[in-house]
Amino acid sequence: MKRLFTTLLLLCAVSTVVAQQIPTATESSKLSSAKRRTPRIDRQISSNKFVFKGESMLGITVSYGTLESEDSDLGLIIDNINLRGSMFTIKPHYGYFYRDNQAVGVRLGYTYADGALDKIGLNLGEANDVNISLGDLGYSNRAYSAAIYHRSYMALDKKGRFGLFAEWELSGQMGRSEFNYQADGAAKSTISENYRIRLGFAPGLSVYIFPNVCAGVSF
Repeated sequence: MKRLFTTLLLLCAVSTVVAQQIPTATESSKLSSAKRRTPRIDRQISSNKFVFKGESMLGITVSYGTLESEDSDLGLIIDNINLRGSMFTIKPHYGYFYRDNQAVGVRLGYTYADGALDKIGLNLGEANDVNISLGDLGYSNRAYSAAIYHRSYMALDKKGRFGLFAEWELSGQMGRSEFNYQADGAAKSTISENYRIRLGFAPGLSVYIFPNVCAGVSF
């Protein structure tokens, strides 16, 4: 009787150990889903430092362009085009790096553009007997803008000379434009005001040309 009781205790102990080793249906589904889950790849994009936390960034963008045409022709219909125009833009900005390679900042902007069309002719040919000439047209526009941006850098080398960046920008702009023309032998003008809100994304390339001077090109 004692042997039988001992044998039953051993069988219960073995069955308990086996039951603990065999996973339940829920545990099996968790293990299979864990095996199917693709692990996240560590691309080590921020392993190389381009700019360190706590540094500041101060920059400016300036552009100027002109357009001029004198007695030019466009195809066989538009001829004697006399026009001129120019555009000037300046955008200073400031940024602060709240962590390595990550910066937030503000950007202000001013844009001025003007143009004049002294003369343009429209000739539809002798068969149509249509010949139109326009001139004395002028246009000018002034615009002011303000924006906040976030910029992320990625160094391309271990010393951090070259880097790529991606920038998100939320900007607002307000402007005033004036269109001048001749009508009934008198000079007249039309004035309009415009407002714009824009969300933009721009990647770019940066390179340190001096220890504390970095030049960048955005696309």
